[in-house]
Amino acid sequence: MAKRGSDKTKQFALKAAKLADERHCTDIIILDLRGKSPVTDYFIIATGTSDRQMRTIADEINDAAKKTEIQLFGRAGYDQARWILLDYVDVIVHIFDSQYRDYYDLELLWGDAEKIKWEKTT
Repeated sequence: MAKRGSDKTKQFALKAAKLADERHCTDIIILDLRGKSPVTDYFIIATGTSDRQMRTIADEINDAAKKTEIQLFGRAGYDQARWILLDYVDVIVHIFDSQYRDYYDLELLWGDAEKIKWEKTT
């Protein structure tokens, strides 16, 4: 596990966002929760287009985590693929379908968090 607030943690958050973008997720944002959440440093929030696509993205992000020696602490929603949550402790990835994303509106809930700029590949 990376040290909280480390550059490795931020780089993994950026990598997860890029992977989601490369696999055609939409409305991808990274929220910096350092100093706002006692639980995590970053949220990545993305919207998928199908259950199959969402599972593929989750798998690819997890593969990238393993390569950088970041361990998966927990995973939820993978089978239903309406809201897949990947918990890496310091980085939490949320992959939503559009209906669940609108309903849970994490951006509003964490509206005071800074959005991290990142380079889209498309």
